[in-house]
Amino acid sequence: MRNRDFRRLWLSGAVSGIGSWLLVVAIPVYVFTLTGSAAATGLTLALEALPALILGPWAGVLLDRWDLARAMWIADLVSAATVALILFADRDHIWLIYLAILLENTATTVFRPAARALLPAVVGTGDELAAANTLNAVTGSVLRLAAPPLGALLLAGPGIEFVLAVDIVSYLVSAAVIATVRTRRHATTAEPPRPLEGLRAAVEHRALRGILIGQTVFLTANAGLTALLVPFTVDHLNAPGYVVGYLISGLGAGYLVGAALSTRATRLLGTRELLTITQLASAAAYFALFNAPNVPIAVAAVVLIGFPGSILLITAGTTIQRAAPPEVLASVGAIFFAADSLALLLGGLVAPAITLAIGLRLTLNLLAVLAVCAAGVTLVVVPRHPAHLLPVRKQARAKG
Repeated sequence: MRNRDFRRLWLSGAVSGIGSWLLVVAIPVYVFTLTGSAAATGLTLALEALPALILGPWAGVLLDRWDLARAMWIADLVSAATVALILFADRDHIWLIYLAILLENTATTVFRPAARALLPAVVGTGDELAAANTLNAVTGSVLRLAAPPLGALLLAGPGIEFVLAVDIVSYLVSAAVIATVRTRRHATTAEPPRPLEGLRAAVEHRALRGILIGQTVFLTANAGLTALLVPFTVDHLNAPGYVVGYLISGLGAGYLVGAALSTRATRLLGTRELLTITQLASAAAYFALFNAPNVPIAVAAVVLIGFPGSILLITAGTTIQRAAPPEVLASVGAIFFAADSLALLLGGLVAPAITLAIGLRLTLNLLAVLAVCAAGVTLVVVPRHPAHLLPVRKQARAKG
């Protein structure tokens, strides 16, 4: 926090995060209220994934040739404008929500890899990078804990218009703060953009390749859970939709504890072991959640999901920032976000479809089995030794 520009990046993320987390519950519940359809709710999640999946690899290539801070505040302004579209949506104009989700996440497709690539330029790649990622995760966990139930309460009280207004203002404030960041990571290369150069870099790197495969499988299971969370709450727990806010807050509590312990965990275990163990622990907590008989036990289960989940995300994110070549860091980050979006798309569309065929409870337990499989994949494909954090070509030179 002594780093001026990091303080500004942290503040912008915290402010925009408040608005975004208010909508995490409000939008799915609002769509479910308008349509009464689990498929429609899943579609909102799937639409979040499309921009990063289709445009992300190209956005990352361009970001490696742009001023990252400028790209971030422009993306915030675009997000504010697109969220305003939802103000005009109703039962007969539900498509406006879908359009706003597509456009907002197009802007996010620019913002997220830019933020990941700019952070090492601001704090370096040593211990301060891990500390910065941990602090950001702690902040996100606090927001995850407090904002979703607040969003549900505001949805039930002042209404969706008030929640949307808060999100719009948060994006505008975030843009103003980012515009004051002095550190600039300008274009890292003047070469013409090469399609999928981030994918090429990730595939050539053993650790990055392994994390990409294992995390995509795991996040597909997690996306299925997210898509079915509202129907699970309403149909299985027999609770009102706003209880989803309590579940997400429980997840935030677990994330908060996990983030606080992540640095110690990375000192005790290697990357592969830590990723595998946290994926297995998350899968076990999925089983507990999906078979919970009531809301209190369900809340306790999501706390147990958040604890290893936080360590998992921090470990993967820090490894990507350290291992990816700096000149293509935004491109590599965009590929990982595209993989996350692919998982979100598969989970958001396939899980509701399977539910129609075999029922909600069995589908949820199959998702937990998929999370277990992800841990097995990670154990096999992620290298064990720290030397494998070097790119493949550099390892060959080192051996020579």
